[in-house]
Amino acid sequence: MEGQYFALLIDADNVSAKYIKPILTELSRYGNITYKRIYGDWTSTHNASWKEELLKNSITPIQQFSYTQGKNATDSAMIIDAMDILYTKDVDGFCIVSSDSDFTRLVCRLRESGKMVIGMGENKTPEPFRKACDKFTILENLLNEQSPGAAENSSDSLKKEKIEEEIIKMILENQDDNRQTGLGEVGSRLVSLYPDFDVRSYGYNMLSKFLEEFEKIELQKKGNYVAVTLKEDRRQKADVDNYVLRMVRDAGKNGIELSTLGNKAYEKFKDFKINDYGYSQFNQYVKSIEHVKVERDGTILIAKCQDW
Repeated sequence: MEGQYFALLIDADNVSAKYIKPILTELSRYGNITYKRIYGDWTSTHNASWKEELLKNSITPIQQFSYTQGKNATDSAMIIDAMDILYTKDVDGFCIVSSDSDFTRLVCRLRESGKMVIGMGENKTPEPFRKACDKFTILENLLNEQSPGAAENSSDSLKKEKIEEEIIKMILENQDDNRQTGLGEVGSRLVSLYPDFDVRSYGYNMLSKFLEEFEKIELQKKGNYVAVTLKEDRRQKADVDNYVLRMVRDAGKNGIELSTLGNKAYEKFKDFKINDYGYSQFNQYVKSIEHVKVERDGTILIAKCQDW
């Protein structure tokens, strides 16, 4: 995203000043920061810790008095400024830093106008705001990245089992189209599915290292390209292959109906799943076995031995 320009808008009422350097470092990875504004009541002691950081990091403070008890005037000021910046058309995206879900509608509006929106907030940030963003980064992860060994899995983090399940779906979809699944594609699609997905939530700083932890997938490096593939349990697959081949041979020249063969295979190998071997249909798996062919007899599929 080199050459893109972003507006950084920070809600001082809902974000601690300790995150400012990690915020600026993280956003600089996406492009240049042309607007740096922070909103709050600077007459309040609540925002005292921010005051030291403003001049140091060239951030423009926007004063917003709390006119009415219980009403958040800071939110309104940020929303108005965001829309003003949007209409100038001189930025490619926005970074909204807050742990408040009140900005969810603003994020949706900015994205509807074709702008990329990066959200940043603490672990407590409500899910609607996280999901509304193109990318959401948990601020605690940025601090953990600066302090090796400090990372801890958040209770709000997406379950690893769900991530593995989604990656397997990607691989199978691409296999149906005779395409490989690249590491870059996996990362992009996971963020599209879950904007708050971040390997730093699990104690890693690289997606490849994180994926090496999963039991059902593996990485295959081919030069500069890294493919993500299904990991086969080769020992069990060999057992199933031999069993299917024996059943087909025992059936003689007439072969055996594929549905019957499948029932017997699943009955004998309780944990056998063709998805684990890269197939979405049982007949595709049977065709992959050496010396076995699949023929159609009317509406029925028959597995036969090629040696007959």
